[in-house]
Amino acid sequence: MIPPGQNGAFVAAMEDVLAVYARPADPARPLVCFDEAGKELRAERRSAQPPAPGRAAREDAEYIRQGSANLFLALAPHQGWRQVTVTAQRTGRDFASVLRALLDGPFAHADQIVLVTDNLNTHRPAAFSQTFPPAEARRLLARIEWHFTPLHGSWLNMAELEWSVLARQCLPRRMPDQATLAAEVAAWVAARNADRVGIDWRFTMVDARARLPFLYPDLSGTRQ
Repeated sequence: MIPPGQNGAFVAAMEDVLAVYARPADPARPLVCFDEAGKELRAERRSAQPPAPGRAAREDAEYIRQGSANLFLALAPHQGWRQVTVTAQRTGRDFASVLRALLDGPFAHADQIVLVTDNLNTHRPAAFSQTFPPAEARRLLARIEWHFTPLHGSWLNMAELEWSVLARQCLPRRMPDQATLAAEVAAWVAARNADRVGIDWRFTMVDARARLPFLYPDLSGTRQ
């Protein structure tokens, strides 16, 4: 729900992101959507029973809490490529370190990445200055074109669509530790990347203006 009086800020950020999505794909400046979420780590208290003819696998309702882990998801929708990095935490330093690995690894060839992310307080250019020496922070920031989804509008981030698939296909089962989680997610990522699964984003600025008129000012004075 958008707080009262925030429609203008929401519309400005929404249309900025939609304008980015409307750009043609540019290998020199690839679009990268970024998101993150946590995963509870749970070990089996009793060994699960494997499936047998006429009987599904059985898992005991009790489990052992093993803490939690964080997953950073980067999606390049035009390329049908994604990467998931598992970390113990999701601090600003973790965010900056994961982005540096992307910039100097998979996107080392790019002049810049066009980054779409939400407004989490760790998703800020300041995270680079707090993590790296000044010259390194400046080098990295020069290679990022930042775009933020509006507050209460993270659904505009394509990475959320990819996260939903990951959550359904890979994360429902119990993971006892960070290493197991990383291995399971890596296998899922490899399969998705091999198939070059992209996202066909169809919600445009024209659609927003037609379907969300309540967000825009009534300049005609006719709206009831």
